Amino acid sequence: MEKSFSFQTNLLHNKWKIDEQTGAVSVPIQHASTFHQANFDEFGKYDYSRSGNPTREALEETIAELEGGVRGFAFSSGMAAISTAFLLLSKGDHVLVTEDVYGGTYRMITEVLSRFGIEYTFVDMTDLHEVASHIRPNTKVIYVETPSNPLLKITDIHGIVKLAKANGCLTFLDNTFMTPVLQRPLDLGVDVVLHSATKFLAGHSDVLAGLAVVKDKELADRLYKLQNAFGAVLGVQDAWLVLRGLKTLHVRLEQSAQSALKIAKFLAKHPKVEAVYYPGLSDHPGHSIHRYQASGFGAVLSFHLADEEAVRTFVQHVKIPVFAVSLGAVESILSYPAKMSHAAMPKEEREKRGITDGLLRLSVGLEAAEDLIVDFSEALTYVKTSEAVS
Repeated sequence: MEKSFSFQTNLLHNKWKIDEQTGAVSVPIQHASTFHQANFDEFGKYDYSRSGNPTREALEETIAELEGGVRGFAFSSGMAAISTAFLLLSKGDHVLVTEDVYGGTYRMITEVLSRFGIEYTFVDMTDLHEVASHIRPNTKVIYVETPSNPLLKITDIHGIVKLAKANGCLTFLDNTFMTPVLQRPLDLGVDVVLHSATKFLAGHSDVLAGLAVVKDKELADRLYKLQNAFGAVLGVQDAWLVLRGLKTLHVRLEQSAQSALKIAKFLAKHPKVEAVYYPGLSDHPGHSIHRYQASGFGAVLSFHLADEEAVRTFVQHVKIPVFAVSLGAVESILSYPAKMSHAAMPKEEREKRGITDGLLRLSVGLEAAEDLIVDFSEALTYVKTSEAVS
């Protein structure tokens, strides 16, 4: 009987721990685009790398195991994974979407899916009654981000799954912020889990990748056909980089999450910070739900300063974080959603969702929390409050 290890140990000691042919403790990178077939009538396991590649397969099997699914799929980016999953929809179908969804997902839905006759509605998924009231007879997918990007709103996953099953809908959930270390949506009944593996899974700001995992074999077969047909698959070098990043995922995320909580508490008490959004804070509206469905609070938080000028001043004086698009890396990354992650969302739509010009998102890296707090404290001394501005 095979010994069962903890999640942390399984990141290192799994099927891909040792290469069976050579004993190498690193997955081989198979650059071949095509594979010789020894038999005219029966092809081997691999024929063309778009359809299947040993290195990509190692990553796909690894993420499937970590998420508790039957099959995983590796794509050239997070948006490639999301877009391919949306290809499960057909003309005339309707999708319900988390209100403050990532800007790239918003753009895909509003500017691309809409051209193919797919209808959509954005709803506040913290309110299950709001979700239930917007389900239509043609609703085929409920798309969830929890915690959401960038306001860290929490959706009751189990509640959404119950609504979806009662109405014959699939559920898609973007698990990028939490990863399977902290949240396992498939165990709660979600149909498709999606990741921008560029972020925490790879973790080093050096790869672009997306992943999807499903629990149902029939759905897995359908998604594989779409992956093969659409062809936005992950290259083998990038697949190897994600596999390498996964080995340190647990320790990286644990350290970053501990620091994120300290920083969130510091910011919540600072007079020049108007609001902090982090599910680890006890006064966060989704705190209790998140504690029920996840085993940690993650390393991403957002906070409001007075306005764009306050943000501009803070960014000019802060020294440690990288000011950039993206998150989930070993270095802390400070982002400005209005002009970065949610630039694709019109200003009026952003502001309706609370994504104002004073909002900053912070992905906490592996620096000492104390150093980040001192850095932020010093930068905030230059920032004017709302009262000072008025």
